[in-house]
Amino acid sequence: MNTRRSWLIFYIGSFAYLSAVLQRSSLGIAGVAATERFGGSAALLSSLAVVQLAVYAAAQIPVGVLIDRYGARVLVISGTALMVVGQITLAFAADISIAVLGRVLVGAGDAAIFISMIRLISSWFTGRFVPRLSQWLGNIGQLGQVLSAVPLAWVLHTWGWTATFLSAASVAAVALVVVIVAVKDQPNRASVENRTTSWRAALVQLKHSFKRPGTQLGFWSHYVTQSSGTVFTLLWGFPFMVYGLGYEPSLAATMLMVLVGSGMVCGPILGILTARYPLRRSNIVLGVVALMGAAWAAVLLWPQQPPFWLMLVLLVALGIGGPGSLIGFDFARTFNPQRSHGSANGVVNVGGFTASFVMVYLIGLLLDLQDGWRVAGGEASDLYSLDSFRVAFSVQFLVVGLGVIFLLHARTRTRAQVSRDEGVEVAPLWVAVARAWRRRQRPE
Repeated sequence: MNTRRSWLIFYIGSFAYLSAVLQRSSLGIAGVAATERFGGSAALLSSLAVVQLAVYAAAQIPVGVLIDRYGARVLVISGTALMVVGQITLAFAADISIAVLGRVLVGAGDAAIFISMIRLISSWFTGRFVPRLSQWLGNIGQLGQVLSAVPLAWVLHTWGWTATFLSAASVAAVALVVVIVAVKDQPNRASVENRTTSWRAALVQLKHSFKRPGTQLGFWSHYVTQSSGTVFTLLWGFPFMVYGLGYEPSLAATMLMVLVGSGMVCGPILGILTARYPLRRSNIVLGVVALMGAAWAAVLLWPQQPPFWLMLVLLVALGIGGPGSLIGFDFARTFNPQRSHGSANGVVNVGGFTASFVMVYLIGLLLDLQDGWRVAGGEASDLYSLDSFRVAFSVQFLVVGLGVIFLLHARTRTRAQVSRDEGVEVAPLWVAVARAWRRRQRPE
């Protein structure tokens, strides 16, 4: 544990995850090009992203069970291979149906990578260092968004659609080779000892993971923090900035890097706070959600076009949501035995991507509805107007707000279980702060 071999596997696996994020986010910079290549409405365009997210979310629990049964290495190899095939399919797609097939393959492959890496981290490392490694993994992976926002966008502008997605596929192919050569599930025979011996046993572990309040708390934590940033980077952020705000495409692509940079700076901080204050992890999650909600409210309620600095604030807030979502996996790690970490992580990872594909589709649907009403009233079509985006993006408050309600319910049940099993009472945050303040005021 925590050896040189551990670090080698961490870095190689992180590169595989970086490649997965690149494949996932490659469509974000190609939204305008996809409209030109395939035509159709906003809802039709959103189907490319929706189907990818839907497949990703639907595959999480089966992938988690497969990890517990066969190990993380097999899943990383299989998932990376699927992404290579999916991106090649998309590169040569001449119509929307073939493009959808390509994104299905990308979503299915992408689904296997992150929770496999979370399992590898808990298998090769021990101690309070683990939550920070999860944040580092997230940060390294987000460099994939940088690659899609800058060099991949340049390839798209210079050589076009096919070259862009073939370039992305080549990165995944390199990741596939190095994972096959170097990655191992666990040290010594631990990989065999910690695997389930049958499908029946794996499904029983999944059932137990579902029932644990801590797993449910992880699900809703991921749901409320990860979704808004994913929706913005995966599809709707780029058209919003280009058409709604009038930014140049090059500037809009560069702006997405602010989101990535914010996550890279704040991720290690959240990792330290998570490790230092394990009983306050849900408060950290709620603080991240409040920050994103305030930033969105300011942008959407601004009387005219929101100023550039406010957009930067929004992107910074969305960037913090990414590492904030990783706290959900720390709940899964601490409230489940290692042999069922795959299933538990799969349950958690469903959360954010379920919220994401719901919001991606609803935003596209609301954009289409408003444009239809506009045309029916005798006005010119303006699908991506700023006012239309204001209404469409507001649906996030409904989706995330629902998640916050369920998160609070899961937290209550989790704290009750901790009190019952470990005798640890977790006071409300304001009570804990008041007690700490009184202790500091006491004379020595």
